[in-house]
Amino acid sequence: MFEFLFKYPGTVFSKGDFVLLGAWPVWVMLLLLVVGAVVIGFQAWQMRERAAGRARGLRLALIWILQSALFALVLLLLWQPAMSIASLKPQQNIVAVMVDDSRSMALAEQGKTRKDRVTEALQSGLLDQLGKKFQVRTYRFSSSLERIEKLDKLTAGGNASRIGENLSTVAAESSTLPIGAIVLMSDGADNTGGVDLDTIGMLRRLRIPVHTVGVGREKFDRDVEITDVQVARRALPDSRLSAQVTLKQRGLSGSKTRVLIKNEGKVLAGLDIALKPEGTLQTEIVAFQSGTAGLKNLQISVEPIQGEENPNNNGVTRLLNVQNTKPHVLYIEGEPKWDFKFIRRAIEEDRTVQLSTLLSTTQNKTYTQGPNAQQLSVGFPAKVEEMFQYQGIIIGGVEASYLTVTQLELLKQFVDRRGGGVLFTAGRGGLNEGGWGKSSVADLLPLALPDRKATFHRDPANVELTAAGRESLICRLEEDPDKNVERWKKLPHLADFQEAGIPKPGALVLVDALPTSKGRFPLLTIQNYGRGRVGVLATQGTWRWQMQQPLADKSHEMFWQQLMRWMVSETPGRLVASTPKSVYADETKVSFRAEVRDRNYLPMTDAKVTANILGPAGVAEQVELAPDPVTPGTFTGSWTAEKLGAYVAEILAKRGEEEAGRDVLNFRREDGVAENFGAEQNRELLEKLASESGGKYYKIDDLKKLPEEISYSEAGITIRETKDLWDMPAVFLLLLTLRGAEWLLRRRWGVV
Repeated sequence: MFEFLFKYPGTVFSKGDFVLLGAWPVWVMLLLLVVGAVVIGFQAWQMRERAAGRARGLRLALIWILQSALFALVLLLLWQPAMSIASLKPQQNIVAVMVDDSRSMALAEQGKTRKDRVTEALQSGLLDQLGKKFQVRTYRFSSSLERIEKLDKLTAGGNASRIGENLSTVAAESSTLPIGAIVLMSDGADNTGGVDLDTIGMLRRLRIPVHTVGVGREKFDRDVEITDVQVARRALPDSRLSAQVTLKQRGLSGSKTRVLIKNEGKVLAGLDIALKPEGTLQTEIVAFQSGTAGLKNLQISVEPIQGEENPNNNGVTRLLNVQNTKPHVLYIEGEPKWDFKFIRRAIEEDRTVQLSTLLSTTQNKTYTQGPNAQQLSVGFPAKVEEMFQYQGIIIGGVEASYLTVTQLELLKQFVDRRGGGVLFTAGRGGLNEGGWGKSSVADLLPLALPDRKATFHRDPANVELTAAGRESLICRLEEDPDKNVERWKKLPHLADFQEAGIPKPGALVLVDALPTSKGRFPLLTIQNYGRGRVGVLATQGTWRWQMQQPLADKSHEMFWQQLMRWMVSETPGRLVASTPKSVYADETKVSFRAEVRDRNYLPMTDAKVTANILGPAGVAEQVELAPDPVTPGTFTGSWTAEKLGAYVAEILAKRGEEEAGRDVLNFRREDGVAENFGAEQNRELLEKLASESGGKYYKIDDLKKLPEEISYSEAGITIRETKDLWDMPAVFLLLLTLRGAEWLLRRRWGVV
């Protein structure tokens, strides 16, 4: 319809320049326009006198506007309006036809694969029409680019779609070849996250338009796809962990399925779920045990549902390194009590955690136990190297005044700088009863303690999980969430509790205390602080969970072991190394990041950091990491992993000949995985690419206008054309409309 009215496609008007081909200068036209408008106005005034009052005010103004507009249009046509536009010189420019040859193009829709539909579109006359105007070069691309002479070379077997990289390769050929335009035929399923800004900028500088042709359905009718999985990359042996699995679905709302976590084919955990309404991301938390030390290849999947169109996007792989380390916890208690005994017993049963204790038995006498008993005999650590050797610290019913100003500052830095975990518990000398609310470490606490005494009560109190507690692994005594809630409700009541105050912003209350006397108070509250973690357990009576239950019941032990693991499992060493991913699906570039600290856990800027990499087929390389100019103590680097399989990277930091720290990373390289995800046509990406480069987006079934559209390009070898506008049907329709509207109005108002 547009071309019928305006004679030319919209590209002529969007890319061309408006010109006047008449011999007379434009100022003459403007002068005539002003004179004509005055004359027409004078005639309108005379009309007012003749009309005897029937034409006044707005009516005369409207007639004057219509007559002036008609006169202006006639003048414009006399000056010969036209569009000047660059177009490709016939047979002297190359059009690059890039065809996606990745595995997603093998998906069948209505009996034909996407590859077959592209082949049909090209062979049904498109290549012939392009060949009449241009030289045509055909390419297939997936992870790399290859020129082909015949379409039977298309296999739809590529392991990845890298649209941006391959576009850059073709565009770079314009330095020696007159490339006038690029036709990209793809489903838009790019595995690198989209077309980067550098590629877009390059296409703009070269003025090469990319005309995109979308292939494949934009929505599947019946499909479940895992969009993300978050799971810890390191853990202690026999730890309870959770995987956060995010998925989406189409056409399967309300269907029942199961989320599974496997290792080497063995099922570690499963969760029955019902799919939520279409269009919403659904996140499920699946708890599982880490098992023994070693590297685990976790397969996280959703069981396929009958009728699914793409079951290959139902599963992903993640790596979990179960480390055989023994974090060290220091427990200081202000007086002998039952909880001290039972907490020690629970932690000592956990073979992955070391425990040293410092118990104040009388005013000037202490009792120490554990690996550091001799060192603790002189009291609570007062030096950085002494305190920072621990990964976690429990502060029992000890008054804040028991510690010196230096020790209090070290405790704060233990959390903030060292990244350790600290747990404060209740008691006659604990929390605000011990002056902690007014101490220099008060901002560490996840609650604002009450500004008063008499907060410790020896009253019975039941316990209840909060919403956050139901999700927390610290409080997971049963795998089934509903059964876990009930088990907590059935725990024996506590013999005491302490009013802990109001939770601070960002803190999480996991368990509430419900005294039989009155009210509801936070019992277990946690928060992150700096690099570490802080918790408050507002009771000293959890021992009743052991004494008042059968010997076989492990609720007390499980709770304390899980609480300790939360405290220490993420406490960093002097060197902490990481990669953005543990599994690289159809990607080769691996980025390394290392944070290095000195003995005082301050950023070390003068270290030499290297990554020693071992991989499949005898791969052995060393990569030196460079200091990050923005973040002191951080070193970064990258490396290309060409071969498929498992890799180990040992990151080593040295200052001179002294070793400052080391860490070990595991990652995998896989191919042919990313193509299974995001397999629906990414029309948004294709439309944006076309728009940003000056091209247009087309559907695979509507390519008739593509050859003509390609002609209007400023790349390659071009000529300037002028397109006359005076004979457009829209011009004659406008003339008739202006004249007809004026006549009808004058007749209606009686001023003919």
